[in-house]
Amino acid sequence: MKKAILSALFLFTVTVTSAQIYTAKKGATNISFFSAAPLEDIEAVNKDASIVLKASTGDMQIRIPIQNFKFKNALMEEHFNENYLETEKKVEVNGVATYPNRYCEFKGKINEKVDYAKEGETKVTVTGKLDLHGVSKDVTLSGTITKEGNDYKLYCKFKIKVADYNIKVPSMYVKNIAEEVDVTFVTTLEQYKKPTQ
Repeated sequence: MKKAILSALFLFTVTVTSAQIYTAKKGATNISFFSAAPLEDIEAVNKDASIVLKASTGDMQIRIPIQNFKFKNALMEEHFNENYLETEKKVEVNGVATYPNRYCEFKGKINEKVDYAKEGETKVTVTGKLDLHGVSKDVTLSGTITKEGNDYKLYCKFKIKVADYNIKVPSMYVKNIAEEVDVTFVTTLEQYKKPTQ
């Protein structure tokens, strides 16, 4: 987890002090999705995202390991990874194997000027690119930032159309999967602290 956070931090091109950087508090992230369909509702939860917020500019990056979504039963989880998100699909690039579908990534920016010293909830929109299943889409998402002491709680709820991300549903499962999936994202961020050596 520390390696993932450090990797995300290095993606910022401007050097900033650690006081301006916030990362996900351990155990305080919950990403869930819900798909309502005629035969069976499908839902899953993931608690393992890496999140970095640069408060001075509003830049935000989120990286979610797809294989860490947990389902009610193992068969649903297997179908999700093998048939829909294809997390084990390997691509050779210059002789090096990569797995492009293993992560969902968002890189974007908060559009509003946020007063991070102000207690309570602030409504925000975030615009950026959402990369999922090898497809990159421009998105604008609505949510809230709530200051709770020294921490910040982020909340966002949005829909994803599976067809937009080239997620193909096998014909035998077409009644099991909705065309749109509801996604809920909740996390608490704390000030980034450099690891002690």
